[in-house]
Parts: sequence; structure tokens; C-alpha cells
Amino acid sequence: MLSQKPRHFLSLALIFFKPNPNPSLLLRSFSGQSWLSVPGNPLIKWPSLSPPPSPPPTLPPPNPNPNFDPKFSENDFSTITKLLTCPGASLRTALDRVGIDPSPSLVQAVFDHLDSSPKLLHTLFVWAEEQPGFRCSVKLFTSVINVLAKAREFESAWSMILDRIGGDKEPGLVSVDAFVIMIRRYARAGQPQSAIRAFEFATNLDSFLSSESEMSLFEILLDSLCKEGLVRVATEYFDGKRKSHRDWIPSVRVYNILLNGWFRSRKLKKAERLWVEMKSDGVKPSVVTYGTLVEGYCRMRRPEIAMELVGEMRREGVEPNAIVFNPIIDALGEAGRFKEAWGMMERFSVLESGPTISTYNSLVKGYCKAGNLVEASRILKMMISRGIVPTPTTYNYFFRYFSKSGKIEEGMNLYNKMIESGYTPDRLTFHLLLKMLCEEGRLDLAVQVCKEMRTRGCDMDLATSTMLIHLLCKMNKFKEALSEFEDMIHRGLVPQYLTFQNMNDELRKQGMTEMARKLCALMSSVPHSTKLPNTYVKYRDESHERRKSIIKKAEAMSKVLKTCSDPRELVKHRSSPESVESRANRLIEDIKTKANIK
Repeated sequence: MLSQKPRHFLSLALIFFKPNPNPSLLLRSFSGQSWLSVPGNPLIKWPSLSPPPSPPPTLPPPNPNPNFDPKFSENDFSTITKLLTCPGASLRTALDRVGIDPSPSLVQAVFDHLDSSPKLLHTLFVWAEEQPGFRCSVKLFTSVINVLAKAREFESAWSMILDRIGGDKEPGLVSVDAFVIMIRRYARAGQPQSAIRAFEFATNLDSFLSSESEMSLFEILLDSLCKEGLVRVATEYFDGKRKSHRDWIPSVRVYNILLNGWFRSRKLKKAERLWVEMKSDGVKPSVVTYGTLVEGYCRMRRPEIAMELVGEMRREGVEPNAIVFNPIIDALGEAGRFKEAWGMMERFSVLESGPTISTYNSLVKGYCKAGNLVEASRILKMMISRGIVPTPTTYNYFFRYFSKSGKIEEGMNLYNKMIESGYTPDRLTFHLLLKMLCEEGRLDLAVQVCKEMRTRGCDMDLATSTMLIHLLCKMNKFKEALSEFEDMIHRGLVPQYLTFQNMNDELRKQGMTEMARKLCALMSSVPHSTKLPNTYVKYRDESHERRKSIIKKAEAMSKVLKTCSDPRELVKHRSSPESVESRANRLIEDIKTKANIK
């Protein structure tokens, strides 16, 4: 039993700074076995864990169509995955050469495994469709639409949808899920009107949606817009629907979505006004409604109001549960108010449902944020003793602390313990490890973590590739950085313009004009934004010197102000069109003259 192993638990405070008897553990080269999974003596001795429950088989469910074979060869899967991970000049030629007979389940498994390489996956699908006897499934078709929309290849996605709807090319492949994906991807791309048009197109299709499905898609549209910060657009469309359908009373789910949107946008008055409107319409709030209000107030750092709502909902006959208690405990933990958080925990414990994994994770997060890993580890021990198995999310709060604090060895040892206990890290785990290693300039370990990431089924996405490129440039490994940049584009990922601009500036500064030209050609080959953050500066050295100059002048001006008898003279200089430096110089001279100290 899990509760029988507390003797192996050791307080972190006692062993945090224990020397590592085997420092080479962190530097072993990558081989067939995970370099981080080699058994060792970790710095941090976490509670003994039983292996997590074995997940159910991941093979696709049986398809009712007898022409479909739900099984596939692991060798075929491995071969195609390797081709997509390390593609040559022509992926289609390579696929033809290996002689694999693709099935929908095989292609679907590859899609699920390599979801961050949209361009290559689309090429794979087009190739598979050309093979004799291949018939696409609804799930695979939806996955292709998702891949194209994720890469913002919306025209290609629409072309596939319209070919099926308007032609003889298997119209049954287009499901509601395809339009859900288009709506969500348009919203994520900051194109709300396109998302609305996708919704309206779906609702206007003859006999495609039932009235219930149409309302569900409407809720998905509002939810997509709100989650991307487009709550004003969602509200305007909602108001328009109410005006055009006077007898329509929105469901409680619609109100929940809009309430959540206003709270996420930190528009408290808008949310409270909508809450009043909801009650005036006679829509009875659900436990989800109260959970949304509680989470919203907690997000606005007003847990006191959230706690008052718990009493109100009980008076209304709505019993609170995890979605109500968890945000309060999370907010109190974030604020370091652990005594009150434990009080809410006790109130939660007496309910039939009781604390969940999210409840314990909230406390772990709060203690990690406060730097109190001893208490965070105590929560971990408590979870295990009560039969609640930690998840990668639980450990990621520790990784976040290690990343923020630059504690590389501790972070590596925690990863080692996770692997030894049978846990599979998620993508965020690798992101945090890479962030920590990149900020500390540990290129050797960062490259090995990237290999480990791929080995464990997480391909390099935009965030991880960007971090690696910036680190390679920082270490003057420009050839390797350019290679990774090229690989990103080949996989269908569009590098951030800031990444391109920094690389281009640095290459030209180093006199590597040929590499700079190749970089520009690569960036020009894909559609991209040219926006840069306000903090961007072309040459960091010049900017640093300019900032130093301004600071010196500001310090001199500060000294002069101490003797200035009329500081209101400063107002005259606020709207001057001069540069910062010349304005500062003239201001100092004027003040000196006024003070008669020239």
C-alpha cells in the first residue's frame, strides 16, 4: 500500500545541499537508454511512489467499416516516424521507397505522435490518399483539418472541406468537429470574423446540424472567442442573436461562458452586470456558474468575495464541490495565506467528494511559489498516503521553482526520480527543463533534453525550438542555429519574427552575410508577421551604452533638482520633440541657470 512507505520520505530541508556523489550522472552522453533515466543517487529524496496506473491501450477503437484495419505494424509506425523526424530532400519519395501500405489507423497514430509538424503530416496524408485501397476515416480527416488550421493554412483546410461537402468525394467525412476546429483555430489566430463566418456556414448547411448541435456550436463559438480575449466580439454577436430572436432565452451555459470571458479579461463590472442580467432573465445558476464566479473573483485577487459566494450558493440550494473550493484554495495559496487555505481544505474534506488532485496541486503550487519546498514535499507525502497519485502537473510546480531559481542539479534529479517511479513527463516538463538550461547557458544538457523529449514522444514545438535557437546564438553556434531554424520551417512551424530578426542582426554583425541571406530566404518562404515587441533593439551593445548615458544624465539631473527652487519648470519640457539625451542636457543647463550654480 502507498501509505505503508512513509519511512522512505526525507525532508527536503535536510538534503537540499547534499553533495552529489556521482556528478557525471548529469553529463552522460545520450544513448539507447535515456541519459536522464540512469539510476543514480538523487539530491532530493522524494516520497516513494508506486508506479502510476497503466494507461489503457492506445490503439484506435475498432472501426465498423470492414475495409478498415485498426491494427498496424509497429515497424511501419517506427519507419514513418523516423522519416518525418529526420526528413530528407523529398518526403514523398522516401515514403514510396519504404514500400509501406498505409492504413487509416497507422496514419492516425503518426498524427497523434507528431502533432507539431503540420507540413510533414499533411504531406503524409496526401501520399496515403494516393495509395491503392486507402480510405480515410472521419477521425483522420478531422485530424488533417486540425493540422492545416494549426499551421494557419486555412485555404487548404477549406478546400478539403468543400471538396467533400460539394462533391462526390466522401461527404460523410466532414463532421461537426471539423467546424469546431476551424472556429477555435480562427479565434486563436486573432480572426474573430472568420470564426463567425465558419459558424454561420456550418449552420446554413442543409440537414447538417440539428437545433441542439447548432446551439452547441454557438456555445463553442462564444467559448473560443472568450478564451482568446475576444469577449467583446462574443458579446456583440450574442446581443445580435438576442435582438434577432426576441423569444430566445440563453442557456445557463451561454451565460457561464460570457461570465468566464469577462473575468478572464479582468472586466469585473462587465461580469457583475452580466450576472445581474442573468438573474433578471430567470436563468437559474448552476454549480458551474458559481464556480465561474468564484474562480473569477479569485483571479482578481478577491478571495473574500469568493468565500461569501459559497454561503450564497448553499442558501440557493446549490451544493459546492471541487470547482468551487479549488479556486479559493489556489488563490489563498498563491497569496501565501496558507492558514486560511488549510481552513478551506478542512471544509472541503467533510464533503462526500472531498479534495481532488487539483486541490493538492494548488497547495503544492503555493508552497513552491513561496520557496517552501519542505511544506510542498509534505503535501506530496500526504497525497500519496491518501491514495492520490501525483501527476506530471504536480511535479511541474517543483520544476518551475527550480527553473526560476536556476537549480539545475536539483531539477535533473527530480526528473530522474520521476522516470524511476514510472511517470511520463509531459511537454511542460520539458519546456521548464529547457528554459532552465537555456537561461543557465547549458547547451550540452539542453541538446540532450531535446533528444530525450523526442524519444519520449514529444516532438519539438515552436517554444522548444525557439529556446534552443536563442541558446545556440548566445553560444555563437550560428551554423547549428540556422540548421534548427531551417528544420522548423521544413516541419511547417513558422519561427517568431523576433527570433529571425535577432539572428539576422547577429549574423550580419559577425560578417556572416551568406548565412544571413539564407536565413532571409527561409523566412521569406513562409507567411509571417513582421511585428516586433516594444522591447526589441537592433544592436544590444549600442542600446546598453545609450541606456547608461541616459542614467548618468538622470543622476546628474537628480543632484541639480536638490538645489532647484522652482521644479515646476520641468513641466515645460514634457512635450519637447527633442531626443531624450539632448532634452536631458538642456534641462540640466536650464536648472543650473535658475539655481545660479552654473
